[in-house]
Amino acid sequence: MALGRQGDRQGDLVVTWREMPRSPGHVFYDRLQRVLIAADFDAFAEATCKPYYAAKMGAPSVPPGRYFRMHMVGYFEGIDSERGIEWRCADSLSLREFLRLRTAERVPDHSWLSRTRSRLPAEVHETVFGWVLALIAEHGLVKGERIGVDASTMEANAALRTIVRRDSGETYREMLKRMAAESGIETPSAEDLIRLDRARKGKKLSNQDWVSKTDPEAKIARMKDGTTHLAYKPEHAVDLDTGAVIAAEIHSADQGDTTTLAGTLEAAAANLAKVERAPTVAEPAELVADKGYHSRAVLKDLDGGVWKTRLAEPQRTALLRWRGDTEARDAVYANRNRLRSGIGKAAMRKRAEIVERSFAHTLERGGMRRAWLRGRENVHKRYLIHVAGHNLGILMRHLIGAGTPKEAVARGRVLLLFVVHREKILAMLLFAVPDADGRGDCGLLIVAVTAKPT
Repeated sequence: MALGRQGDRQGDLVVTWREMPRSPGHVFYDRLQRVLIAADFDAFAEATCKPYYAAKMGAPSVPPGRYFRMHMVGYFEGIDSERGIEWRCADSLSLREFLRLRTAERVPDHSWLSRTRSRLPAEVHETVFGWVLALIAEHGLVKGERIGVDASTMEANAALRTIVRRDSGETYREMLKRMAAESGIETPSAEDLIRLDRARKGKKLSNQDWVSKTDPEAKIARMKDGTTHLAYKPEHAVDLDTGAVIAAEIHSADQGDTTTLAGTLEAAAANLAKVERAPTVAEPAELVADKGYHSRAVLKDLDGGVWKTRLAEPQRTALLRWRGDTEARDAVYANRNRLRSGIGKAAMRKRAEIVERSFAHTLERGGMRRAWLRGRENVHKRYLIHVAGHNLGILMRHLIGAGTPKEAVARGRVLLLFVVHREKILAMLLFAVPDADGRGDCGLLIVAVTAKPT
């Protein structure tokens, strides 16, 4: 083989589409593009967003279909910030084609995404989320018979050091300096303030006393890893039979599970009604959740309605006293009987697997454990399209066996062969990378040469 030499770069006058280099991830995006085009996604998005734009005057904006596709790329590529999404799309020819960009057309920058998000209300994002849900329902991926509900935490785009007292507007650092002056330290250093903060008794940050100046809707909360941050509370309603997320709500982090459950169930029932799978009193859907959602008031309100509860019950040592509230007693005992049955135990195991998997995909692998937007409505808009990408991943796994571009590449067919040649064993790897039509390019790689066979 001769040595390749790098010469002066000369631009090509004409380049055909087939000569353009492609990345291995194009297999996934090509097939997803075919699904979206077949369902006429761009026309739907433009018709939905048309009332929020000027009819005649003004420069053309980012096409709505491109705006929503870029946020879906954020899920598939695991990118948390919109600036990162812009960079990733600009660096990939496959993603440029997925965004339906012309050769000389530039990728919309993050400021265009921010403008478009501020122009479009939350109802439009909910409509797009419902459209994706209806699309996967056409392929039988929405059953609506067993719904699991759980919540997690998302770090807000605000720092704890920026919080101020609600009554006086005093910052946390100013409070420590005042306490240091009261203890006799006139000019405290940073080490003195840290030492004083650690040593003082009764240290507690309450949302009733403190608020963030940069993001007032973010609340002080304990994260899943044990740290304390300003955060939001995402809550999912997931179809336990398919893994599709039926509803994805963003609540205040200081609200308990029993408080936010009603809003999530209302959104889930509305989304199921749009795909003609809404639960009824005659045919209720099973509601499966952990012990954080168990309370007498919740079970009493849901008893006899469209949800058949299977809520885990906390262990108690004391006897339950009902004080004449027979409705709450009957609801608690009925839920306990349903929970102890074989079907109930199987549903709880399924909840622990499927619902937690939705958070692992959207928050951890999908890159949304930390928000880079401020305001609950802004975070909810981005999160809805992010979860819509998760549902599209379930559809792609149903169609081609891979829910993400990396998984599509990893699922290339591999065959390991052993051939005896001149008293030696050659281990060869035969691989095939599938394309969008299920075919693939084959290759042969010798991966090892062993000693003489025994």
